[in-house]
Amino acid sequence: MKKIGILGSTGSIGKNTLNIIESNSDKFELVYITAKTQVKLLIEQAKKFKPKFVVIADEDKYSLLKSELSKLDIQVMSGYDSIVEIAGLKEVDIVVNAIVGSKGMLPSVSACKNGVDIALSNKESLVMAGDYLYSLAKKSGTKIFPVDSEHSAIWQCIQGEKEQNIQKLILTGSGGPFLNRDLKSFADITVNDALKHPNWSMGKKITIDSATMMNKGLEIIEAYHLFNIPQEKIEVVIHPQSIIHSMVEFIDSSVKAQLGLPDMKLPIQYALSYPDRFVANFDNLNLAKLKELTFFEPNYEKFPSLKLALNSLKLGKTYPVVLNVANELAVYSFIDNKIKFTDIPKIVEKMLNRHNPIENADIDAILDIETDITNYLHYNKLG
Repeated sequence: MKKIGILGSTGSIGKNTLNIIESNSDKFELVYITAKTQVKLLIEQAKKFKPKFVVIADEDKYSLLKSELSKLDIQVMSGYDSIVEIAGLKEVDIVVNAIVGSKGMLPSVSACKNGVDIALSNKESLVMAGDYLYSLAKKSGTKIFPVDSEHSAIWQCIQGEKEQNIQKLILTGSGGPFLNRDLKSFADITVNDALKHPNWSMGKKITIDSATMMNKGLEIIEAYHLFNIPQEKIEVVIHPQSIIHSMVEFIDSSVKAQLGLPDMKLPIQYALSYPDRFVANFDNLNLAKLKELTFFEPNYEKFPSLKLALNSLKLGKTYPVVLNVANELAVYSFIDNKIKFTDIPKIVEKMLNRHNPIENADIDAILDIETDITNYLHYNKLG
């Protein structure tokens, strides 16, 4: 029986993970769950699944959490440092890192230092600290399994294949809610407009990233680290139906694709069950009901964030750190109605242009860059 920890159990990935654990209670044991602020849902989850540990990042919610769980044999903790600490709990076989944003990086570092396998949904971990994490994983024996549907698809397609036979990775993207919207009207896009994703139900930050297509740019950087493949061998194609989650082309021109409904339970379950596969307790794809599968090249004029991500990966060093941090701050400023939708890539580009890159940055250097960008944007009121 695999022992599971979930970082971010109250988000969409966390809730789907709990559904999978519930459906496979003979195969998984839940050791801990964590949340940022959603204490009521965290309490419900704790009472239902009865993990050994429950952690809330918001220390103001600790008293309520502790009181509500006082009759259960559960150790209650609070604060971000506690989340980082528990991510490295060696009792756990695999931790699902479903924390949103750059706050998910240090828990990934903690797991890697302690040899705990990671089912990684937090793409920012690899975007900001991919080289550093893999250097830790090499020493500790940690394995990093992708949870993003696109990377899970690639992972499934390359099983049994030789690395030297891979010609290129083809990441698919829906194009988000503005695929067919006139670029001239982008400045008028509202937060509500941007949160209406046509296919996926996700949190606010990742949904906005999908609308700008920065999400696909971050996924390119993530794929670069996950599969140890040169940037020039990674491509993006727009696939509005989100049925083909990604493809791999081989040197003999054969192309493998992984298909499925736009449902995150499948890639989560695969990461947890690997190298096995479990019977699905969710809907199957019915090919006969599909009307069409279409594909387009990405429009970099409409979605400059995607180009910024490609350039950041090409420049290397600490440029992807800047890309991620600046984008995250700009996205939340847009959500708070402080900036326009079209300001998001402008802010990211400005931060990239002012950056002095660092070679072989350690975690302290990465955190210093994050602090510098945060302070600069706050002082200049750019986000």
